Amino acid sequence: MELTVWGIITAIVVGLIVGALGRLVVPGRQNMPIWLHMLIGIGAALLGTVLARAIGIATETDGVDWGELLVQVVLAAIAVALVAGVGGRRRVTR
Repeated sequence: MELTVWGIITAIVVGLIVGALGRLVVPGRQNMPIWLHMLIGIGAALLGTVLARAIGIATETDGVDWGELLVQVVLAAIAVALVAGVGGRRRVTR
């Protein structure tokens, strides 16, 4: 796999979309800043690509690889739920 500027830009854009989808999948309110969702999405996109290729789901297509995207969104939702759960417990309400 070749690392190019367009590849990095694409990974960031896909990561932002995956982060937003991960936030929508998790029920309830998440008290997290949007930049944290973006970082989670970028990380989930990268990790999801590696995981999808490792288990043989990812394929070389001209369009959207739906299996790889599903793995990425599931990872983002899990990460959002974990971070929101940890952050929600430490929050003090009055």
